[in-house]
Amino acid sequence: MAVPTDWHYLLVLAGCVAVTLPLEFAGARVYRRPRALAAALAPAAGFLVWDLIAIAAGVWSIDPRYTLGPELAPGLPLEEALFFVVIPLCALLTFETVRRLGVRDHP
Repeated sequence: MAVPTDWHYLLVLAGCVAVTLPLEFAGARVYRRPRALAAALAPAAGFLVWDLIAIAAGVWSIDPRYTLGPELAPGLPLEEALFFVVIPLCALLTFETVRRLGVRDHP
């Protein structure tokens, strides 16, 4: 069964969350520190503004075939805004897990 293309962006984001969510239970403790999480995600707001400016200027666009349709601003689908939360969150979960496991770079 093929997935309709309008679900692609959201499904990729959901997949990223699904793959990294178990890291919270492995000791990442990202969701358990909401203030630290908010502080870590705050810089993404700047990238969201940058995205909005670029979309408004016609520098790039999001192909509507791969999104569900709801827009938070003209040309900015909901999935694109979620990207700026989901991807940094997944990176943070991965980083905290590696840090807690004590993985070090060896020469």
